[in-house]
Amino acid sequence: MKQSKTLLITGVSSGFGQALAEAALAAGHRVIGTVRQADAVAEFEAHTSGKAYARQLDLTDTPAIARVAEEIETSLGPVDVLVNNAGYGHEGILEESPTEEMRRQFEVNVFGAVELTRALLPFFRQRRAGHIINITSMGGYITMPGIAYYCGSKFALEGISDTLGKELAPFNIHVTAVAPGSFRTDWAGRSMRRSPRQIADYDALFDPVRQARLEKSGQQLGDPCKAAKAMLEIIESDTPPAHLLLGSDALKRVRDRLAGMAREIEDWEALTVSTDG
Repeated sequence: MKQSKTLLITGVSSGFGQALAEAALAAGHRVIGTVRQADAVAEFEAHTSGKAYARQLDLTDTPAIARVAEEIETSLGPVDVLVNNAGYGHEGILEESPTEEMRRQFEVNVFGAVELTRALLPFFRQRRAGHIINITSMGGYITMPGIAYYCGSKFALEGISDTLGKELAPFNIHVTAVAPGSFRTDWAGRSMRRSPRQIADYDALFDPVRQARLEKSGQQLGDPCKAAKAMLEIIESDTPPAHLLLGSDALKRVRDRLAGMAREIEDWEALTVSTDG
């Protein structure tokens, strides 16, 4: 039987966070989940397993992140696995989207994850053990019109995860960036922030994209419960991957993107090397 672990998962009220929390509790693990609303604390802790704990936390509140992390380690720890799951999507043509929306996107999707990671790292280093899972997206590898701020935040988290894994390897601390494709979560529904359309020049390009995303919401190929099962598998591995794609759509799109990049590098190789010496 696999050893029971303590998981700290941000954003357990919906989506991947909720699915992973349920799967982890069913597997006998202990879960500490963060929620934004006070009434969600009691709801999560009422789980029949008796191993569910909740803390109210706003990931844009930096001082609170440090306090909550220390309190968790002191009263409920040690934390074995941190899952930075909480986040949301922003949709909008860049020219139409205020930079304030970008700042908010990065505050939640990037800075919140980094702040919580930094708060827990001293404990992980002291124990010479731990696993950090950052939920990124296939949007951290590929792009499409209308989600520049979202893709930017996920590209950032992918890069941070990759670097952090190299920094923590000497301490037996693993870092995995999990990049899901399209799953049946609230990402494209009520969780999505959308900038209003203003510039007619973009109508032909973007209106069909926005409409298709709205129509497919809730009918995506990916099953969050199966994603949770996959994440439990890497949590239980002694040699987890640094990067993991989830979903056949993510696999195809990322492979196509990498193949396209390889072709472009080859096409422009002469110019690339012309700057040496």
